[in-house]
Amino acid sequence: MAGGGNVGAPATDIGDQGWAATRTWVEKALPEGDRIVAVERLSGGWTSEMRRLRVAGTGEPRWLVLRSFAKPFFVRHAAGLLTREAAVLSPLRGTDVPAATFHAVDATAAHCDHPSLLMSLLPGSVRLGAEGAGERAELLARQLVRIHRQRISAADRPRTYQAWTAPDRVRVPEGTDHPELWRRAVDVIRREPPEYRACLLHRDFHPGNVLFDGQGDALRITGVVDWVETSWGPADWDVAHCATALALLHGARAGMLFADHYLAAGGRLAAEPAGHLYWRMLDALAFAPDAEKVAIPWRELGRADLSPALLGDRLEAYLRELLRRYG
Repeated sequence: MAGGGNVGAPATDIGDQGWAATRTWVEKALPEGDRIVAVERLSGGWTSEMRRLRVAGTGEPRWLVLRSFAKPFFVRHAAGLLTREAAVLSPLRGTDVPAATFHAVDATAAHCDHPSLLMSLLPGSVRLGAEGAGERAELLARQLVRIHRQRISAADRPRTYQAWTAPDRVRVPEGTDHPELWRRAVDVIRREPPEYRACLLHRDFHPGNVLFDGQGDALRITGVVDWVETSWGPADWDVAHCATALALLHGARAGMLFADHYLAAGGRLAAEPAGHLYWRMLDALAFAPDAEKVAIPWRELGRADLSPALLGDRLEAYLRELLRRYG
């Protein structure tokens, strides 16, 4: 994340544990006379090592954010991931989408210890608790409509979306008491993808990638982060992904309400229920059997209640509600 909150253990030097070359690269990217004076690790990331860098020197001290891929799988895919994020941040500058300002990228680790992206720090923090979740969901929907309305030239469009599962890759939970439910859910995605009106997609839009500030009537979104999966495709995809996350965080009803919030905010979704159901199921089934992968960073951010059993139950309940409403 590129936000100001959720700080992990402090680090005295970005050169610890094999980060010396990265520090050198960062300081070369800074204005002459500026240098790194403090480093803090940010929690809540799963794919990346995130660090907040205090920079001082010629101007006012400021914070920047460094994203680095260290896990072997993400290192292999870093060139595409970081290049996509770098490419989308500049067009979003000055729009009604609060994204970080791009500073520098070394997507292939030509100069860094690991593939890395340097960007500005956004204010606010991730909020995943139950209190205020309904109000935040409405703000999420309004922000997502703004993202989908961005005008992107043909030359600047990102890649076409990629699905994260397929009928033959779905992992049905062992010991489920409702195998017929899972069969019906998987059958939904056996069809060809529905036709759609394409737009800019964040592609990983969910509460863990959005920063908030304020309370009550002053609650507002201050940042949307983690643009490495930016894509071009149907608005239903982003709505589906955020809805699944809300169902896992707060229960099936929260997930079901999100599309209603999106439509109320002026968004457009597939006209046919079967078409919308396809995208919702395709996203939800990618989390089977228990959504443990996303739960790891969510627990780091305070949601220790999200056990594999709870997530599995919520996912199954969400599938049932999707079939009931759209099937």
